[in-house]
Amino acid sequence: MRTGKSQDRGTPRLQDRRDWLRLALAGGALMPLMLRSALAAQTGKSGMVKLQGAVSVAGKPATEGSILRPGDSVVTAAGASAVFVLGEDAFLLREKSELRTSGQGTLLNALRLTTGKLLSVFGKGRRNITTPTVAIGIRGTGIYVEAQVERTYVCTCYGVVDLQAINMPEARETIRARHHDAPRYIYSHGEMPIKMIEVAPVINHSDAELTMLEALLGRKPPFEGYPAQMGEYRY
Repeated sequence: MRTGKSQDRGTPRLQDRRDWLRLALAGGALMPLMLRSALAAQTGKSGMVKLQGAVSVAGKPATEGSILRPGDSVVTAAGASAVFVLGEDAFLLREKSELRTSGQGTLLNALRLTTGKLLSVFGKGRRNITTPTVAIGIRGTGIYVEAQVERTYVCTCYGVVDLQAINMPEARETIRARHHDAPRYIYSHGEMPIKMIEVAPVINHSDAELTMLEALLGRKPPFEGYPAQMGEYRY
């Protein structure tokens, strides 16, 4: 056995965004660049906010401020990581990861995490993430994914996702989470549908990282200052 709106989320006032980013990033040296990136994101621009180690975008070495567009791939080497914004979405890609994006114009609609670890926060609209073992339908969500050939880890940090095992489409589950409520492992092989998707623990990501990513877009995660009675995450 494997073990496994009611509140408005629109663009805040400029001063509110500045104050929130200062709190989220603890007044560090990244503030000027991240603030510029957050404000740029509000006007539809996207780019690399912070990177460590060897990171490539569309096959070329990336630097802080590199422009990203739907259709670009992002790859991180051993010991590397990347924080970047694409439209209304923000991402933290950890080491030894490969992420492929797709969309039209400036609109991101799908991602493929072929390997590695990705923390994401998404704006309005539907998105899809695929890995070697699972197709994930996104509906306004914070999500953490670790992709391997035989198993994918998915934590719906908040929001709603639809999980469907790649190799057994009848193995599916809709997750509605308010705060890391239902992490799952999704496997490449299983004897029955119930064994393709199993309960998992919360691992390898934090609320502080989610807060940082939402702050890049002038937003707060729903566990920060949202009324408990609001129910599921929504815009």
